[in-house]
Amino acid sequence: MLNIIKAGIITAFLATGTVVIPSAIPDEGMFPLSELGKAGLKKAGLKISEKDIYNPGQIGLVDALVQVSGCSGSFVSPNGLIITNHHCAFSAVQLASTPEHNYLENGFVANSHEQEIEAKGLNIRITDSYEDVSQEVLAAVAHVSDPTERIDIINNKRKEIAKEAEGQDPTIKAEVSEMFIGKSYVLFRYKTIEDVRLVYVPRQDIGEFGGETDNWVWPRHTGDFSFLRAYVAPDGSSAKFAKENVPYKPKKHLKVNPKGVNENDFVFILGYPGRTFRHRPAQYISYQEKYLLPYTSELYDFQNQQMEIAGKDDKATELALATRIKRNANVMKNYRGKLKGLRNIDLVNTKIKEDQDLEKFIQSDAALKAQYGNLMNDIDQHYQTVFNNAEKELWYNNIYSGIRSLQLASLTNSFQDALNKELSSKRKADLFAANIEGFKKQMASLYESYNLQVDKNISATMFNQAYQLKGDNRLPFVSNYQFKSEQEASNFITKAIESSKLSNYTDFESNVLKDVNSFLKYQDDLMIFQKGLEKEMTPFDQEQKRREGNLNKLMADYIAVKEKFQSKSFIPDANSTLRLTYGNIKGYSPADATYMEPFTTVRGLIEKGNSGLSEFTYPESIKQNWLDKNFGNYFKKELNDVPVNILYNMDTTGGNSGSPIMNAYGELIGVNFDRAYDATINDYAWNESYSRSIGVDIRYVLWIADKIDNAQFIINEMGIKR
Repeated sequence: MLNIIKAGIITAFLATGTVVIPSAIPDEGMFPLSELGKAGLKKAGLKISEKDIYNPGQIGLVDALVQVSGCSGSFVSPNGLIITNHHCAFSAVQLASTPEHNYLENGFVANSHEQEIEAKGLNIRITDSYEDVSQEVLAAVAHVSDPTERIDIINNKRKEIAKEAEGQDPTIKAEVSEMFIGKSYVLFRYKTIEDVRLVYVPRQDIGEFGGETDNWVWPRHTGDFSFLRAYVAPDGSSAKFAKENVPYKPKKHLKVNPKGVNENDFVFILGYPGRTFRHRPAQYISYQEKYLLPYTSELYDFQNQQMEIAGKDDKATELALATRIKRNANVMKNYRGKLKGLRNIDLVNTKIKEDQDLEKFIQSDAALKAQYGNLMNDIDQHYQTVFNNAEKELWYNNIYSGIRSLQLASLTNSFQDALNKELSSKRKADLFAANIEGFKKQMASLYESYNLQVDKNISATMFNQAYQLKGDNRLPFVSNYQFKSEQEASNFITKAIESSKLSNYTDFESNVLKDVNSFLKYQDDLMIFQKGLEKEMTPFDQEQKRREGNLNKLMADYIAVKEKFQSKSFIPDANSTLRLTYGNIKGYSPADATYMEPFTTVRGLIEKGNSGLSEFTYPESIKQNWLDKNFGNYFKKELNDVPVNILYNMDTTGGNSGSPIMNAYGELIGVNFDRAYDATINDYAWNESYSRSIGVDIRYVLWIADKIDNAQFIINEMGIKR
C-alpha cells in the first residue's frame, strides 16, 4: 500500500545524469553497459573484446541475458533453454506440485518438449534498448517547489515517456528507471515472453541442500540451479501459454565451459541486481539499523513459525505455504546479516563522519554555500520526521502482505465499489458478468497460499502490536474501536476473519458470487474494517508521497555536491536494470585465524550429511557415485573431487540470483545464487575484504544432470561433449 541493447537507440548519459567511471580498476561496481569502456575490464583480465559483451548494433553476450521475474538468467541453447537458480523457479515448481506429484520434493525432468510444463507466475524480460531521458523528466519539474506535486509530475512523466515508447513499438514494454534519485532517469525497452516452462529442476535435497541453516553461509554445497524454456507464438510474437507455441530463438546463447575455473581466475557477471543504497546519508542507514531491519526480521520469523506449524502434518498445506516461507526466511536471514554487518563495521558512524566532512566542504566555499548551505540540515530534518512515526509506517507497510484476509477483503470491496458507481441495475449486472471470472482468478491466486489459522495468528499478533503503539505512532482505528487491551484488539480481528465468508472460498463462491445482487448485498466486519483502514491510511499515504518528493530533491543535491567533494562521479545504485560486475575466484578470512577456500566439493556435502540434520539429507545416488569415483569429465584434479560451489569477490545483490558467471572468454562456468553472511551488507557498502558472492560450479550442475538425474538431454542441448 505504501509503498540493452540495440544500435541506433543507445544514448550517452547526459550531463544531468552522467555516470563516469574512473579508468582505474574499481573496488566495487555494478556497471551500466554504457560505461563498460571505463570499467578496466581488459586490465583486470578479460580476454575477449569488450565489444563481444556489448556493441551497439551488433549481437553480444548481453543478448543472452534475461530477467526471470525477480531473478536473472541466461540462454544456453539456440532453442530458448534458460539456466537460472532453483530458488528462482521455486514458486512455479510449488504451484505445479501436488501431494501426488510433488515436483518440489522429488524434482522434475522433461525428456522432451511435450513433457515440459507451464511455469506459472514466471515471465521473461529481455532488455532491447535504453536511452537517457533525464532532461525530459527534470525539465517538467524545473520550477516546481511543492514536494508532493514534484513527485507526482516526475512519476507521471516517467509513465508518459514509457507509454509513448510502447506506442512507437507495440512489441515492447517500456519502463523509465531512476538511476540517481531526482537526478537521472533512463528509458528501458524490454521484450517480454509470457510462456515459460519448467524443463529440469533438481530435487529439493539438491537444489536446497542445507536449507535455511546454510542460507547466506560459506562453505556452501547447494545445487541451486534449474532449467526453463521460453516459448512464443508460431509467428515469433509473445503469447500466453498455449499448446501451439514454439521454443523461442534467442539472438545469442552462452557457450558452456565444462572445465570450469581455478582460484584467482578472472570472472564477470551480467544480470539484473535489485536494489542497493550506497549513496544515502547516515540517517538512512540509522533508520535501517534501528527500525526496518529488526522489525521486519522479527515479524517474518513469527510468520514462518505459524506457517510451519500449519503445514507440519498436512502435505497440501505445507506445499501451499512453501513459497511464502522461503521468501520470508530469505529476507529474515538477510536482514539479520545486515544488522550484524552494520554493527561490526559501525557504518552509521562512518557515514556521520563522511557527512560532517561534506558539510565542512559546503560551508568552506561561498558558491556551494549559497546553493547547498542548508542541505545537510534539511536532510536531517527530513529523517527526524521519518523517525517520529517509523513504527506506524512499518505496521502499515506490513499489514496487507502479512494478512491474506485483508487482501481478500480489499479486492472484494474494490469490486463492489466499482459496480456501485453504476446507476442502473442492468449496467451493474452486465459489469458483474463481464468481470466476475477475472475477479475469481485474482481471488484464487490469493487463496493458493491462504490458511485460516495462520491468518488469525498473524493478525492477532499484529493487532496486539497496534494497540501498543503510542504518540505519533498511534493508529487511529485503535481509538475508534475503543479497544481496552491488547487482547481485545487481537480478539476483534480474529473474530472478524473467522466469521467472514471470505475465510472459505467454496462458501464465498457459492453463496456470495452466485449473482450480482448477492455479491453487492454482502458485507461483514472484516470488509467494513478493511475499508475503514484504507480510509485511515490515505492521509498517511499522502504524507509518504510528500516525503518522497522532498527526498527526491534532497538526494539529487546530495549526490551532486558529493561528486564535487570527492572529485568523481559515482556508479548508480542497482535498480533492477542490466549491469556488469567483475572480479576473481577468491577466498577470504571472515574471522581471526580462519581462511575460507573458494571451492567446496562433493566430499564436503557428504560430510555435512553425516551431521544427521534433516536439512543436510541428500540423494543416496550422490554418495554412491562419489564412492565409485564416477566423476565423468566434471572432476577437478586439484580438489580430487567434483567442485560444488565457488566463491568470488564480485559485487552482487538481490536480483543477481541466477546471473551467469563467465570466464575471461565469456563462457559460462557457474550460476550466481547467494552472498556470504558478511556480504549481506553489500546493499549499503562494499569491501573487498568481506564482500564475497557464491555460485554453483557448472561442473556440479553437469554432474548432477548426467550422473544423478539422467538428464543427459540438457548436456546434449548445450552442445557439451560427454
